[in-house]
Amino acid sequence: MNEARLAVRSLAATRGPATLFRELSFELAAGEIAAVRGPNGSGKTTLLRCVAGLTRPDHGEIQRSGALLFSGHLPGIKDDFNAEENLCVALRMRGLQPGEAAIHGALARVGLESRRRVPARRLSAGQRRRITLARLALDDAKLWILDEPLAALDADGEAVLGQLLARHLESGGLALVATHHDLPLARAAREIRLQP
Repeated sequence: MNEARLAVRSLAATRGPATLFRELSFELAAGEIAAVRGPNGSGKTTLLRCVAGLTRPDHGEIQRSGALLFSGHLPGIKDDFNAEENLCVALRMRGLQPGEAAIHGALARVGLESRRRVPARRLSAGQRRRITLARLALDDAKLWILDEPLAALDADGEAVLGQLLARHLESGGLALVATHHDLPLARAAREIRLQP
């Protein structure tokens, strides 16, 4: 079985006349995590979208092995669906068919079991973000690409994310995370610093 890997070589991206980054190179292997940091507008989201294959870079090469899961800075959930339905739809779109017990377990793990049938529009921003955390708990992708996953989370939610990341890395996964905050992990993440 091949281990998950990510290699970025000489990557460059622009937005209009502005160069966001150029000659950016880094590698991640199984069990590794990198935090992408920089001020607003420095290209963090663009880098993540390039690595995920959602945006084409101007130059450079991206090699990755293993399935990937991209979670954007917005939770990506439907307001009229409840937590359970949002989770089912997101996983089915990825070809996953989790059972009811697995879904309930994931929602309990992120603190939403008692709110699983409440429409998302009636949940707080932090509770909506926890639906995306439950998705992480059930997805088998080896490469997690997370854009501001700590947004709207309280201390308990941050701890849940830390547990999910730790388990993912221990199982041979890798993660690329854009954030302005310290990641809730016992070990330090490698840092990729972008400047405007």
